[in-house]
Amino acid sequence: MNSRERVLIAFEHEEPDRVPMWCGASPEFWEKAKRKLGLDDEGLRRRFHDDFRRVYARYVGPEFPLSPGAKSRTVFGVERRGIGYGQPINNPLAEASIKEIHEYSWPNPEWVDVSNIREDAKRYGGQYAILGGDWSPFWHDVIELLGMKNMYVKMFREPELVDAVFNHVVDYYYAVSEKIFEEAADMIDIFFIGNDFGSQNGPLLSDKLFRRFVLPHLKRLVDLGHSYGLKVMLHCCGGIAELIPAMIEAGLDGLHAVQPSCKGMDLARLKKEFGDKILFNGAIDSTWLIFGTPNFVREKTLEVLKIMMPGGGYVAGASHDYILEETPVENVLTMFDTVFKYGRYS
Repeated sequence: MNSRERVLIAFEHEEPDRVPMWCGASPEFWEKAKRKLGLDDEGLRRRFHDDFRRVYARYVGPEFPLSPGAKSRTVFGVERRGIGYGQPINNPLAEASIKEIHEYSWPNPEWVDVSNIREDAKRYGGQYAILGGDWSPFWHDVIELLGMKNMYVKMFREPELVDAVFNHVVDYYYAVSEKIFEEAADMIDIFFIGNDFGSQNGPLLSDKLFRRFVLPHLKRLVDLGHSYGLKVMLHCCGGIAELIPAMIEAGLDGLHAVQPSCKGMDLARLKKEFGDKILFNGAIDSTWLIFGTPNFVREKTLEVLKIMMPGGGYVAGASHDYILEETPVENVLTMFDTVFKYGRYS
């Protein structure tokens, strides 16, 4: 059984030959691991038993000048500065009227070139589960365009204005992913999108507000992926257990990265209540990987496997996609090697 077959069987909530594995990492950790193990990118993916590969479209749109102190700019005109991706330093639509929102300089999907997608996917020879489509972090973009506190206030005072911003943002992401799928949907297996709806202490908005403002747009993207025969998986950090039923209702196929240290994210409960309805990807606590010994990581990984692997519907990996630079390479190897050895189905 190859990686692609293994992953797709898991998505059907059946048991493949072994638990599939997923490795997402920060560039800093990735480069550290390559140096330490003397491997190139593909060699490292294979050493970590990663069953997934990802293809990306290319931005070919205009380069906008940055304001003094800004480090980067999103396609929606939000400038950022600080460590890593940084934080927004402007909220362009904070005081905008609906008319001004509709007249705003929204990005053009033609700024994205998809001509490389087919060849990039083809080089994996059908051996791996291919992730594709635009990351589509529409929740974060709306927050940055309006300002978080301002957005919440407007959800109650001017809901139609918030709807307008969501519509324009998702229109862009929908069109870009549609371009990707028109080009090469037959080479892609999973539409992978990312929006963090949770914090350490629970969801960032109630189930009622989630269903009112967010779920229709999530469902729109899910339906797009399904219309091309793809599975759809959402990356979502935090304690989002209360929102999972709505996500399942929207047709979401998989949820990444399942953080057991967050409120409400008890693995046994999640598996019992939702394990036959949505695939869980992750669940091995990233703090264990950072602070634990290899023996501790092995023990904890075995505990997670015992809970999550029965019946399929599980992909093993860290509870955060961005394995951080300070994470010992030995602990990551221990996690994946433990899954490889003990995550076998009889």
